[in-house]
Amino acid sequence: MKTRLTEMLGIKYPIICGGMMRLAYPPLCAAISNAGGLGNLTSAMYEDKAQFKAAIQEVKSLTDKPFIVNVTLLPSIGVTPERYQAYFETIAEEEVAALELSGIPLNRYEGGKYFEMLKKAGVKLFHKVGSVRHGKSAEKAGYDGVFAAGVEEGGHPLNENVATTVLTPRMVEELDIPVITTGGIASGIGLAASLCLGAEGVMMATRFINTKECQVHQNVYQVMIDRQENETALYGNSIGLQGRALVNESIIKVQEIEARGGGLEEIIPHIAGALGDEIWQEGNLNKGLVAVGQSIGLIHDVVTCKELLDRMAEEAEASLSRGLNMCQAN
Repeated sequence: MKTRLTEMLGIKYPIICGGMMRLAYPPLCAAISNAGGLGNLTSAMYEDKAQFKAAIQEVKSLTDKPFIVNVTLLPSIGVTPERYQAYFETIAEEEVAALELSGIPLNRYEGGKYFEMLKKAGVKLFHKVGSVRHGKSAEKAGYDGVFAAGVEEGGHPLNENVATTVLTPRMVEELDIPVITTGGIASGIGLAASLCLGAEGVMMATRFINTKECQVHQNVYQVMIDRQENETALYGNSIGLQGRALVNESIIKVQEIEARGGGLEEIIPHIAGALGDEIWQEGNLNKGLVAVGQSIGLIHDVVTCKELLDRMAEEAEASLSRGLNMCQAN
């Protein structure tokens, strides 16, 4: 399964893990890369340069395969400009294979100095975008590829709410750099569909929660299996930062606050990261922000990363062959 993405990064499968706060630690990152995909290390989990560098080196001790680092470049209470500087400097120093950047375009942040620094270090730069115009801006700036993020994704989809089935081919029509589909992908059928739409691969995050290498409470696995595609919701438009998360007590409360015109101060306690450990390590998903996408409806089991990626490749191959046979039969 060769695409421009696999050739660029030297990976077996065109499957990338997206950033996952409190989940994308070194063991999961390395397991995905060892399985033939591109594992993700999420930077915001580390408070200083020493911690972050140690995490990168831990990944390197667990795999000799390439991996990607996520940096979400948004106005943040917890992540200061100094921390962003530490992240970018360390990524360059450690010559990490690739960077997943979301939020403010890195070429515009701090006059583009980190963008140029990372390019010189050989880091492949991918910006996550939700519109064609943002994709065109990324290409013009010199990014190596874009993640076409549809409204189905967990996290922060663009409030234009375009689905991946439209966004991906539109991006492919307009851009020459590789387009990678993200949002609603959790199986080989989704991978096959993305390739048919013109993508060079897929990025997914929610599906990787239900892998044996993801360090979560057993209750989390069962919730991911039990909850369906209609049990996530959009929130945050009233504060200028749309998100998608699992429907629970906190998200219902946020929707109530927004409906009556409440402000940021009321909303933040319900979506801040303070409950992260209770969610993932204690298995209580009834409160707090559980940033998962609509692909939760496609999760039916818990497998290793290798089992997941091998199965996805087999499913994609079978799906593409089935479609070809149907065309030939006609």
